[in-house]
Amino acid sequence: MKEHRSIKSHLAEWTFNHVANKLPSSLARFGKVYKTFRAKCARVYITKCGENVNIEPHVIFNHALSIDDNSGIGEFSEIYGDVRIGKDVMMGTNCIIYTRNHAFEQVDIPMRKQGFSEVKPVIIDDDVWIGGRVTILPGVHIGRGAVIGAAAVVTKDVPKYAVVAGNPAKVLKFRKD
Repeated sequence: MKEHRSIKSHLAEWTFNHVANKLPSSLARFGKVYKTFRAKCARVYITKCGENVNIEPHVIFNHALSIDDNSGIGEFSEIYGDVRIGKDVMMGTNCIIYTRNHAFEQVDIPMRKQGFSEVKPVIIDDDVWIGGRVTILPGVHIGRGAVIGAAAVVTKDVPKYAVVAGNPAKVLKFRKD
């Protein structure tokens, strides 16, 4: 089933990808203007865009993204599919979030001909810190207050207040009992 989106939504997406996404970082001179412009464009075409959202330049995402108040997406990050980002989430640069994968179960058919697995949304709860170059795989739920160490590959759910790192990411400790 094909989704119907308004012309305004398509124009906002085009403006984001071809203009706003190429403007300097929010840390640059006049950065607040660039940050505001990117958020205004995104607000028109994504599922949800909260207040004071910071989407840095050179990112990839689609209309299925939902991002809540005071959260940010790091420069050069890629978010594919149904991803829900809570409030007060910090995301470093070069993060990748996937919500589906290639199908590969049938050994008698080349993998490139098997299509994709079903979409599994990724949910990131409030007050999460995601370090740079983190990869989050389909269906993962990151609990409130978690910290994901740089370059971690998150393959399983992360409990509330856990500090995780590594490939695959493992719980190192908890921020609170």
